[in-house]
Amino acid sequence: MKNLIAELLIKLAQKEEESKELVAQVEALEIVVTALLRRMAENDQQSLIESIEGALEGARPDSQVPARDAEMLQQYVKKLLRHPRS
Repeated sequence: MKNLIAELLIKLAQKEEESKELVAQVEALEIVVTALLRRMAENDQQSLIESIEGALEGARPDSQVPARDAEMLQQYVKKLLRHPRS
């Protein structure tokens, strides 16, 4: 029983570490995208945003992807493009 608990704790720690790495990757990407958008001319920035949003709207998720997940992705992309980090 102790071995099972120890194995579960190890797996939990590994999952937590993976989660931290993913959060760091997402935050790094947010910083990069925000910096790139801020360096672009306003009309170029608006054109890029509209292009990305159009492509996202045109892409239909696979039937295996829950609609809620697809909607969440669209919301995060919109937030990142329209309201970048300050």
